[in-house]
Amino acid sequence: MKVRVLVLRGCFWFIGLCVSLSSCISSKELALYQKSGQGTDTLALVQRYIPTIKPGDVLSVQVSSLSPEATAFFNPYAAIAMAERAGSPTMNTPTTPLPYTPGYLVNEDGQIELPLIGKQTVQGLTNTQASAQIKQKLLDYLKEPTVNVRNLNFQISVSGEVAKPSLFSIPNEQISLPAALGLAGDITIFGRRDNVLIIREENGQRTFNRVDLTKRDLFKSPYYYLRPNDIVYVEPGKYRVASADRIYQLLPIIVSSLSFIAIIVSRF
Repeated sequence: MKVRVLVLRGCFWFIGLCVSLSSCISSKELALYQKSGQGTDTLALVQRYIPTIKPGDVLSVQVSSLSPEATAFFNPYAAIAMAERAGSPTMNTPTTPLPYTPGYLVNEDGQIELPLIGKQTVQGLTNTQASAQIKQKLLDYLKEPTVNVRNLNFQISVSGEVAKPSLFSIPNEQISLPAALGLAGDITIFGRRDNVLIIREENGQRTFNRVDLTKRDLFKSPYYYLRPNDIVYVEPGKYRVASADRIYQLLPIIVSSLSFIAIIVSRF
């Protein structure tokens, strides 16, 4: 009996040794935001990215005033959204939007059509500017109106060597690259931190840009703040490939060893 226990322990030790030898990653390669040379510990803040409205966006336009009855006429989608949430069996988190998100679709001409005030050209405006424009039009119908415009389809995608790759909806329309990776459960130990790919649509083109998370230069990068429809891809590092290759190389040895150990154990 003791011999069998010793053999089994030796088996587990051998397998653990094979796995531990399959890869070895230094802590320096995993550390983020490292200081380069005589770099300072203080950096100027990057100017925040403020999105502008473009065709294809879905806008939430929430109107309020001193007359709730009159205001309700300008909020047709609010009742729909409330009814859908009431009928949903589970709560929706900020990163899991409703299957259908009610709002105003910006058409190809950059316009949305609102009750009574009709079509409004909002393309190229920020949400604040669009709110001010709509508010000015509503002064003919409402007393002291306030307008809140938000983009409902601000989404980013994070994939590759992260713990929870997914498509995320950003309710506050502002997110940094580190925050996006945090939503995805952070980069795995096998992901390349020095060469993260940001795929972005701008000026009618799709650009492919690389960011080094191990350096503090990230905080000065134009890709520190993400934009709608950005794709973040974390490549597998050389240790992931080496680990996979090593396992395939060791697999026949492990199988043969286990078979041999099983024969020995069966004889006791």
